Amino acid sequence: MTMLGTLLAFAVAIGVLVTFHEFGHYWVARRCGVKVLRFSIGFGKPLYTVRWRGTDWTLSPIPLGGYVKMLDEREVEVPASERHLSFNAQPVGRRMAIVAAGPLANLLLAVILYWLVFLSGVTWLKPGVGSVLPESPAAAAGFRGGEMIAAVNGQSVSSWQDVRLAMMEGLSNGELSFTLSHPVGSVLSVPPGRLAALGTEASSLSRFGLSPVRVLAEIAMVDPAGAGARGGLQVGDRLLAVNGQPISRWEQFTQAIHHHPAQPLRLDVSRHGHTVSLTVTPDSVAGESGQRQGRLGVGPRQDSAWMDSLRMTRQDGPVDALLAAMDKTADTAWTSLVMMGKMLLGRVSMDNLSGPLMIADYAGQSARQGSQSYLEFMALISISLAVLNLLPIPVLDGGHLMYYTVELLRGRPVSERTLAWGQRIGLAALAALMAFALFNDIQRLVTG
Repeated sequence: MTMLGTLLAFAVAIGVLVTFHEFGHYWVARRCGVKVLRFSIGFGKPLYTVRWRGTDWTLSPIPLGGYVKMLDEREVEVPASERHLSFNAQPVGRRMAIVAAGPLANLLLAVILYWLVFLSGVTWLKPGVGSVLPESPAAAAGFRGGEMIAAVNGQSVSSWQDVRLAMMEGLSNGELSFTLSHPVGSVLSVPPGRLAALGTEASSLSRFGLSPVRVLAEIAMVDPAGAGARGGLQVGDRLLAVNGQPISRWEQFTQAIHHHPAQPLRLDVSRHGHTVSLTVTPDSVAGESGQRQGRLGVGPRQDSAWMDSLRMTRQDGPVDALLAAMDKTADTAWTSLVMMGKMLLGRVSMDNLSGPLMIADYAGQSARQGSQSYLEFMALISISLAVLNLLPIPVLDGGHLMYYTVELLRGRPVSERTLAWGQRIGLAALAALMAFALFNDIQRLVTG
């Protein structure tokens, strides 16, 4: 997908999510008898404005949010005849309902999006282990490939998405064990030392060494500028031996290559039914740990039969799809809330935090993969937006709900001085959060 396509996918997603969020505030405010002065999508000087039902509906140039401006005596002078229409004159229960309506609208949108996904049919991968990275924590735990995972830390899983979510939670808790349905009843645990070295960032999952993808010991791609091409390897070559040692799995081959940077190796391959011997010298490149490792610039052929055995398709009727969508939204919201809490407590790395650049990149990737992936992406971001807004940080909806809860308990509003200080602290916290997320985005883009 082109940069323009990625930006368009991002703009559509953000536009829909923000519109739904702000419409939640608007709709409940109108139901509560509050006059809404402006409904804005985006920030900054309005580019386009139309007046309807007493409200200015505007489109502004900075597409990272929006707002609903209501009549409020704390901001403008309100005539006595309209005082009953102002936000601040409403009972605290109505004010809480108006504020909470935005995040709740995002959760409702997620339910609708997931409902469309389940209604149209969902394809997922069963939690079968296709390949295991040599010398990885997964290999240290005893995975060899071909296993079927039934539970992670006692939590049942039915798809690879379930496995990833359970693993992230396990990494943050410092414990990771797998119950297998094949071989039946087997339990594999990761040695504590290997687990601690992984960390709690999202990239830890890839470094763990498990993948549903199974590849064959057969070459499907050769980089014309790579060491493999210089050594005579061709697409379709089936690997037989390295330096006389028989190999049957691609992982054995890559391990041998990685351990011999800039060192000649004798390869035996099967080509068109004949055994061919070649000498290749892997390029020496920097590995993740900084040590030198070998690279040939060749890629394997995927085991399509194995992948077909993992794929499952489910298509629900309207009622079952709605129930599944509500369950999915609730589970995802709870997981997001738990992960955010663990970030604040330092139990999960803040490197997991993503900002607008990575969200735009994910938008483009999901749109490229098809409508189902794009709808699921939008549902996930909508839930994240709802959970983030419900955090008790001043300037966010959750901060206002916190103030109104205090007002309910005290019987009087929070002082203007406290509100002013809370505003400053909240803006500073939000600015720091956005800056850190943007830093993470740039670092990911630079490091690839």
